[in-house]
Amino acid sequence: MTEPLARLYLLSPPITHADDFAPRLVEACSAGGIAAVLLRFAAADERTLVNGVKILAPLAQESGAAALIAAEETADLAAVATRGGADGVHAAGGSADARRLRERLRDRIVGAGNIRSRHDAMELGEAGVDYVMFGEPRADGSLPALEAVVERATWWAEIFETPCVAYAPSLAAMSDLMSTGAEFVALADAVWSHPDGPAAAVAVALARCAAEAAG
Repeated sequence: MTEPLARLYLLSPPITHADDFAPRLVEACSAGGIAAVLLRFAAADERTLVNGVKILAPLAQESGAAALIAAEETADLAAVATRGGADGVHAAGGSADARRLRERLRDRIVGAGNIRSRHDAMELGEAGVDYVMFGEPRADGSLPALEAVVERATWWAEIFETPCVAYAPSLAAMSDLMSTGAEFVALADAVWSHPDGPAAAVAVALARCAAEAAG
């Protein structure tokens, strides 16, 4: 079987109640083939976040996906990941934040997003992150232009060894982003709002990855 050129990375919607999101996560992961799931938690106290991670991380991990976490305004993301059993974290606070997380989470994944410039991306690479993500939704829900994400991911993939994640705003946009050489293509709303459900969306996405690899 042909190996896909890019692997699939899912971003959850903002999670307020882990129990409510759990069935949707199970459905998405049931399609298999997902490399990682970023669990994006709404603002909450540390204990609530840890309990949410304990509920959701195993559901992704049991399907073979790495469970990463991000959280709004959490005081100690490293502690939440460690206590909750996540495989890693997604930093959005710049290179200084990434360095602190890297120092504390030496045995876990530290990825980074919210990248505004090439200079920011290179600083994150120097901070020792395990991947950089381009094109993810901004705090206000807006997205950069697809053309800009393609340009940035292509530049990074051609020059740097640190893996790259390119965010696709739709299933149709996946082909453009897979052509950049990015190791991962990320999806969010395209999966969770799919009319046939998350599993159907993931199946379509995986088929697109396979088709791209087959040429």
